[in-house]
Amino acid sequence: MGSNAPVGVFDSGVGGLSVLGEINRLLPHESLLYVADSGHVPYGEKSAEYIRERSRNIAAFLVEQGAKALVLACNTATAAAVADLRSRYSIPVVGMEPAVKPAALATRTGVVGVLATTGTLQSARFAALLDRFAGSVRVITQPCPGLVECVERGELQGPHAEQLLRAYTDPLLEAGCDTLILGCTHYPFLRAQLLAILPSGITLVDTGAAVARQLRARLTEADLLAASPSEPPQFWTTAVPASLQDVMPVLWGRNETVRPLSV
Repeated sequence: MGSNAPVGVFDSGVGGLSVLGEINRLLPHESLLYVADSGHVPYGEKSAEYIRERSRNIAAFLVEQGAKALVLACNTATAAAVADLRSRYSIPVVGMEPAVKPAALATRTGVVGVLATTGTLQSARFAALLDRFAGSVRVITQPCPGLVECVERGELQGPHAEQLLRAYTDPLLEAGCDTLILGCTHYPFLRAQLLAILPSGITLVDTGAAVARQLRARLTEADLLAASPSEPPQFWTTAVPASLQDVMPVLWGRNETVRPLSV
C-alpha cells in the first residue's frame, strides 16, 4: 500500500467532521475519505452489536476505496467496535476515547463532568478509562440525548440547543465540576454555545487534536505518511446527501459534494 493512499474516517453522522478538521490541519498532505452514517444516527441509544455491524460494513467500504488507515471518529463506535476492527485489519485503526486523563490533570476542584452518549457512558471501555486515569478525581457522567440531533441539523445555537445544554450542564456545575469533557465528536461544534452559558473558568476538553496526533504517530510507524500534497476530501452519507451538504458550510466551512452510500 502506497503512502499516498487515503485515510478513511467515519462517524455515526456529522460529528466526526470535528476530528476530520483536526486531521486536516495536522496532516494537510493526507487524502481523506469521510463516511457519515447519518441514516443510522444516533448510535448512543443502539446496541453494541448493532454498532459493530455498522462499523464493519463502513470499514469494509473504506478499505475497498483503498484506505491505508481507519479512524473511528466516534466515541460510541470506538467503545463497541475498535477491538473488532483491529482484529480484522492489519492497517492502523485509530479510535476515540473521552479525555479523562487530561481532564483529571486540569481540574482544580477535583470534580470533572462528562457529557456523552448513553452508549459511551455504559461501555466497558469507558469504565476502564475511569479506573486507569481518574484517580482521586470525582467524575460525574451526564448522558445528553438530543444534542447529536441538534448538530446533525446544523443547529449549533438558539433556544432549543441552549435549553438542552443548560439542562445537562447545570447539575454538573451544582456538583462542583470545573472541567467538562466533551465525550462525543458532535459536541465540539456546540463549544461556542457552551461558553456563552457557562460561568467563566470552566474548562472544556475534547480529544480531536489528540486523535490527529495519534494518527500521525501510527502512520509514521508504518512508514505511511503521505509524501505529496493530498487529493480533495471525499464525502459519503447513508442518509439523503442534501442533508449533509446543507450543513457542510456550517460544520466544515465550505460546500462539498456528498455522495449517497448504501451499506
